[in-house]
Amino acid sequence: MAGGRNGFLLLGGVASVGAGALHLFAAGLHTEHATLARLMVVLAAAQCAAGLLASVSARKAVPLTVIGVNLVAVGIWGYTRFAGLPWPDGLGTAEAPQFLDSTCAALGVLAIAGAAVALVRPGTTLPAVTTATAAGLAGVLAVAAMLGGAGHVHSHGEGDHTHAAGGEHSDHDHGTGAAWPRPWDPATPIDVSGVPGVTAAQEQRATALIRSTLDQLPAFADVDSIGALGFRSIGDSATGYEHYINTGYIRDDRFLDAAYPESLVYRVDGADRTLVSAMYIAKGKKIDDPELVDYGGPLMQWHVHDNLCWRAGDNGPQVAGVTDAQGNCPPNSVNPGAGNPMVHVWITAHQCGPFAALEGHGAGQAATGADGRRTDTCSHDHGGHR
Repeated sequence: MAGGRNGFLLLGGVASVGAGALHLFAAGLHTEHATLARLMVVLAAAQCAAGLLASVSARKAVPLTVIGVNLVAVGIWGYTRFAGLPWPDGLGTAEAPQFLDSTCAALGVLAIAGAAVALVRPGTTLPAVTTATAAGLAGVLAVAAMLGGAGHVHSHGEGDHTHAAGGEHSDHDHGTGAAWPRPWDPATPIDVSGVPGVTAAQEQRATALIRSTLDQLPAFADVDSIGALGFRSIGDSATGYEHYINTGYIRDDRFLDAAYPESLVYRVDGADRTLVSAMYIAKGKKIDDPELVDYGGPLMQWHVHDNLCWRAGDNGPQVAGVTDAQGNCPPNSVNPGAGNPMVHVWITAHQCGPFAALEGHGAGQAATGADGRRTDTCSHDHGGHR
């Protein structure tokens, strides 16, 4: 025995405490979902309590408790890597494994294994040095996961669920119903709170859409691979941003589905393309359709491109330019009118928020003025990319 107790049980207990500490840390990163955060705190408390109990008692109920609590934690983690849960809000979409949550799950598995050995072979011993070393390594791993997850409520990284954090992130006052849109940086917690006129349900739906887009859109990061899925460029790379449209996804009945985005937007840098945004398109709806207006309320900037001119291309429609002051298009192109409403969700930093309606630093909210045209209400700088 290690210190008079089963070394495997002690090791399982330390791992359970480590997993609980990580769950408590993660709860602080999910404060935008109060119910989910509270459930994480409860699960963290159960794991810590079971682990501490393993250090003071070797009764048969103790390893059973350690196993049961951690089986629940690991089971939920495993399921949510492949499918979403209808409740609580915040787990509605499957998320790819990340270092923080994977470490938490690994410690849970270690806790289960240690307690299981102690349960099946209660007389098994481990040298005190071995037990202490393994426990110390588990603690170091937990701390490393916390440090790696600090400041990243959703640890998204370029090419692997990480997102470039370009641009500045300005401070804003949430307590006074701060202006919207706000500067957006995916490396910081999602925060759409405190916006006047936004209901709790709208806030939750908008947050869930941002999260699912951050999690799933990087699957389309390789521009060379999306042609096989049906995406075609509309030929607007000269603007600094290139849109790829999937007409099959536009025709289907999916709505705001990050796994099937109707359009993808890439930042152009010579021959390189960096995925920066999804552009969801609502087929057959008007811009004032209640389903669109009510989904995210004032948070989401639904808009239409009513001044684009199109021509036939080898791989589908191509943008030929915009209408002139008299509403005329360049030769051999046509302006079909407003078309289907669309909304962007950005996976890279943007001064005008996660739903910025137009590309570029000075572009922003698609508001309707007296003349029916879009106006930029995000920035006084109107010299940015459009």
